[in-house]
Amino acid sequence: MQTGLYVSLSAQLALEKRLTTIADNVANAGTVGFRATEVKFEDLVSGVGVESTSFVSTGKTYLPTQAGPLRQTGNPLEFAIQGDAWFSIDTPAGNVLTRDGRFTMLENGDLVTLEGHPVLDPGGAAIQLDPLAGPPVASADGMLRQNGAPVAAIGLFAYTPGDDFVRYGNSAVVPAAPPEALVDRTDIGVVQGFVEESNVNPVEEMTRLIMVQRAFERASALMRDSGEALDKTVKTIGT
Repeated sequence: MQTGLYVSLSAQLALEKRLTTIADNVANAGTVGFRATEVKFEDLVSGVGVESTSFVSTGKTYLPTQAGPLRQTGNPLEFAIQGDAWFSIDTPAGNVLTRDGRFTMLENGDLVTLEGHPVLDPGGAAIQLDPLAGPPVASADGMLRQNGAPVAAIGLFAYTPGDDFVRYGNSAVVPAAPPEALVDRTDIGVVQGFVEESNVNPVEEMTRLIMVQRAFERASALMRDSGEALDKTVKTIGT
């Protein structure tokens, strides 16, 4: 009879993690470059045959590859990625990856994020522009030109975040291994004057939230019923 307690407890732990990810997704529905957190669960089976009992794992988080919609800004220092790739930026946590292409140019010509982190080229070096030559013009492959001459290139990197990835800030990801620079790829590039919105669907996430809350209530009821049944059994045996 205690099996019901353990099953409901494992379900509640899994649902709690799902609630946390849904809440984070909803909170970042308006965050540029944000990719929603998803969770995958596995069945954990104890025993064999008719004595077997299935429990649910606590779940592992992952990032879906679906991109968010593009929004035109007209800002020549803002970029969106077309395809499955990432920008690389230099931060106190090391080189991290992001889809947030809202950049700006410092007085010395450094191309940086809104937080002041240097944007890196395909070789991993900070991008340096000519501060007196005006905004750059970007081609689809990320090459930046000023006054018609190439001056730098925005690095695009391939990386698939694994299970239980680590975020940096709102939308960046800390890579567990060095990402691969993408060059000469016609299916992946940048679009100047656009940014990528979050890929979170708020309506869908709120629907999931309601479903998870109801599932949590059912698990709580199962735990309560199992506890009451155990109490009755103990009292019966005791008398």
